[in-house]
Amino acid sequence: MSGLTLSKLTALCAWYGALCLGLTAPAMADGPLMPAQVPSVYKQECAACHTAYPPGLLPAASWRRIMGGLDRHYGSDASLEPAQVQQVSAWLLAHAGTYKRVREEPPQDRITRSAWFARKHREIAPAVWQRASIQSAAQCSACHTQAEQGQFDEHQVRIPR
Repeated sequence: MSGLTLSKLTALCAWYGALCLGLTAPAMADGPLMPAQVPSVYKQECAACHTAYPPGLLPAASWRRIMGGLDRHYGSDASLEPAQVQQVSAWLLAHAGTYKRVREEPPQDRITRSAWFARKHREIAPAVWQRASIQSAAQCSACHTQAEQGQFDEHQVRIPR
């Protein structure tokens, strides 16, 4: 092992660590989708009517339109104070989806109308969404037991009766 200096060993370890991290990145993408820091106004205001969606489920353009039209938010007035709009918008845009499945802008900026959502839920009968225990496809936490933490693993799904 002559010629192996401490600086070469350090560089080799750094290279190997970067390689390992790169190989595990796809697996890490399957972890929680909700960022660790969530504005309290987002939790309070948005989760009052539906799941506080992880921002990565929509592209930035969709979040801009949604936040720009809170006074007519899917048939409701979800208006916030200007400072709150600015805070939530900045957070949503910083964490908006950029990976392949959310590059598309779904019809009416609805997560539930995106192609990836339809694919993931294709086996769910329309009558299931209408159950009183579920209410609509927008209520992710009705079936995804860890939705509030940004976990949508198929093994943690419990469809209520």
